[in-house]
Amino acid sequence: MGKPTGFIEFTRELPSKKPVSERLHNYNEFIERFTEKGLNQQAARCMNCGVPFCHHGCPLGNVIPEFNDAVYHQRWQEAYDILSSTNNFPEFTGRICPAPCESSCVLGINQPPVAIEEIEKHIIEIAFEKGYVKPRKPNMRSGKKIAVVGSGPAGMAAAAQLNYAGHQVTVFERDDAPGGLLRYGIPDFKLGKEIVDRRIKLMEEEGISFRCNANVGVNVNLNDLLREYHAIVLSGGSTVPRDLDIPGRQLKGIHFAMPFLKQQNKRVAGRDPLSGKGVESNVLSEEITAEGKKVVVIGGGDTGSDCVGTSNRHGAISVTQFELLPKPPESRTPFMPWPTYPMVLKTSTSHEEGCDRAWATATKEFIGDDNGNLKAIKLVDLEWKFTEDGKPAQFVERPGSERVIDCELVLLAMGFTHPQQEGLLQELDIALDDRGNVKATEKDFQTNIGRIFSCGDMRRGQSLVVWAISEGRECARKVDEYLMGHSLLESKDSNLIAL
Repeated sequence: MGKPTGFIEFTRELPSKKPVSERLHNYNEFIERFTEKGLNQQAARCMNCGVPFCHHGCPLGNVIPEFNDAVYHQRWQEAYDILSSTNNFPEFTGRICPAPCESSCVLGINQPPVAIEEIEKHIIEIAFEKGYVKPRKPNMRSGKKIAVVGSGPAGMAAAAQLNYAGHQVTVFERDDAPGGLLRYGIPDFKLGKEIVDRRIKLMEEEGISFRCNANVGVNVNLNDLLREYHAIVLSGGSTVPRDLDIPGRQLKGIHFAMPFLKQQNKRVAGRDPLSGKGVESNVLSEEITAEGKKVVVIGGGDTGSDCVGTSNRHGAISVTQFELLPKPPESRTPFMPWPTYPMVLKTSTSHEEGCDRAWATATKEFIGDDNGNLKAIKLVDLEWKFTEDGKPAQFVERPGSERVIDCELVLLAMGFTHPQQEGLLQELDIALDDRGNVKATEKDFQTNIGRIFSCGDMRRGQSLVVWAISEGRECARKVDEYLMGHSLLESKDSNLIAL
């Protein structure tokens, strides 16, 4: 324990942020770093409790009290070694993870929890600055070749682990640059792409090959993969967006969230926002902009929040976000006991920048002008009924609450249903589960085809980046066992048992 009385002496604090008036004029990250004293105090708040529930709250099983102690004593090499033993990409989770570990923090029972996510980010950034982060090269090669299809967080984690096990890994990415969701799904103001590029460069130095503009089954022959590689890992993510099939859906000005966000990421990178036609199936023929428009975002999750922040940076006249579910409580209720992850109200930095929010609201109709352009939407308020354990169960429309609001751009951010099934999955005849995801259990991550594995959102369904990394790591271990009969790669369970 860094300081036995630290959790009594210090309260939770987070780094300062650049002013809204400044950050709305660029797409740079805007959260500052802790001072040396501030970081020391936040690490000191960790109680090193007898049963550290944070380990179990983290999908990766991060060894949190131990790296907090190292941070308090400024033992940066030790802190990095502990963190990197369970997490391949702390620079990503330290920026965009919702931190389920903090929801499980024992201190959080009656005080604000330890600022684990920010401490994690500081460890990895200090480690890069001090030169502790070096290519993790295998001691010898196994002679086995593995293809990883999809370079998002799950695919990257699987590739990193399999490479370290000694296998030759090639990652196939249909976009023009690696990173998947990290590159073309998350805005630069939350995750600067130089952070992604830094990690990709390191992985290449470790011996991993990335093939971009390579859509397996389109411009990469599937039979070549089956012939040349000893195992294949499918990690293409959950990419089919949930649609809103109501009158007026065909009007111009209604778009899914991801093309909108992806185009902006390409602009920031100096790339053509419409590039990729012919390789990707979801490239639009028009640019989407919120400049000078009244924008409505339908969906209250992280993707919706990203649309809010991006729209404000475009120069939207107004941004309104609607959520079908009722407004969450601001703190835990008896139905959300510690250490479960609480479904409480979240106000993101994008919301702070300007957004009208409404809950328990349904969209009834999109209304257009004579030229087929969106000009308004019809809404109605909902009354929800709850189950005995406090969960929203069913709703009815509130009489007399229908109304019409002006709107020129709607962004649908209602989540994703399952991976794209046409093409690769159908050609391979991969079995799917009841939800349309690739059918592969957590026991072995193996599909109905013996040497083909799957991990991340493609297998699990839409989830968190930290879960994707965890899935990639666990899947890599199973692939290694399949190829070699055993594996020395770390697993989450073995990390927890070792504690």
